[in-house]
Amino acid sequence: MKILKRNQLVILVISLMLITAGYLNFTANSKNITTSMIADRSDTKIGDAELVSTVPKENEEENVKELINGTNEETNIENEAKEETISTDAKTEDYYFTSSKIERNNMYSQSLETYQEIYNNSNATQESKKDAIENINRINKERNAVMIAENLIIAKGFEDIVIFVNEGSISAVVKAKELKQEEVAQIQNILSRELNASAEIIHISNK
Repeated sequence: MKILKRNQLVILVISLMLITAGYLNFTANSKNITTSMIADRSDTKIGDAELVSTVPKENEEENVKELINGTNEETNIENEAKEETISTDAKTEDYYFTSSKIERNNMYSQSLETYQEIYNNSNATQESKKDAIENINRINKERNAVMIAENLIIAKGFEDIVIFVNEGSISAVVKAKELKQEEVAQIQNILSRELNASAEIIHISNK
């Protein structure tokens, strides 16, 4: 009877030892699994963070702002380029009329100086001096008539006009996209009256 109890006691102790060893093993494995899961999660977060952005968030916002500002600057540059193109076209037309008038007036001045030198030349004949005076009067009269005609035409509502008087012909260039028949007739009448010229030698165009 004592032997049986002793055997039962041994079996009970061994069972308890096995149960304890199994529990300890399970606990150790659980800790390893938990630690591994935490490590995996940390790696995943770090990996995700590295994949999402390699720069601080503040720098990323600055980069976005720079990109937006750069795009806006490019758009502004394109708009400015278009405005400059339009402005350049307008300036080109204005330059034509301004430079043409300056060139024409310079020609008048040079001709006047030439005839003035002839008149003042002590070696010039009386006939040459008389001819010089006549040409000086003619040029002054023509120049004044041209300026009056241009002012009268502009007063009629035309933006600008330049008039060239050549030997046997008069040319007028009007700043306008197009000229109606009645507008051409109106300009022609002013030129004919102020420059004392027939309609046949007057040529009108637009620019």
